[in-house]
Amino acid sequence: MKKVLAGALIALTTVLIYRSCAEYKSTETILQENSMLIQEQIKSVSKLIVTEGHFAEVYNYADSKELFGPLVTADKKALVVVNAKVIISYDLKDIDFEIDGEHKVVELRNIPEPEITINPDFEYYDVSADYFNPFGAEDYNLIKQNVNASLLKKVEASTLRSNAQNRLLSELSKLLVLTDSMGWTLTYNERPVVNFEQLGLFH
Repeated sequence: MKKVLAGALIALTTVLIYRSCAEYKSTETILQENSMLIQEQIKSVSKLIVTEGHFAEVYNYADSKELFGPLVTADKKALVVVNAKVIISYDLKDIDFEIDGEHKVVELRNIPEPEITINPDFEYYDVSADYFNPFGAEDYNLIKQNVNASLLKKVEASTLRSNAQNRLLSELSKLLVLTDSMGWTLTYNERPVVNFEQLGLFH
């Protein structure tokens, strides 16, 4: 009788250990599959987000050079019409993240800053210069610098940057939806993400 009981206990213990190992292996497999799925989702949003806009600028350039004191000057001037294409891009391949399968946490460590590219097309009108104060390369470089600075201010005051930010949030929200649906936690700067719009990514 004792041998039968001992055999039954051994059999029961073997079954429990087998089930425990099988469940553990199944859990490990699920975690690995979920981790791979999240990695694939991050790859799918790891693309270049580009927002384009067009701006126009009319710039009056003038410069005077004193010859024999303030009463005699050599002047030069130009009217510059600028049409510019402005591109704001986020390269999401630069997202820094870590997946913690044991605690079911996806940690976003860094979200790339936007890159602003200004491609201006200059057209010069009414260009005139005195013999003693001719147009030179430094004048054209100064005009380009001033126009680019002016265009950058227009970009900052426009909706182009906010449109680019909204597109970025839309892509990141796809990752948030996935992690929520799988019971995982998405964090940024060690803070759980509930809503990217309320996270304060942009200042």
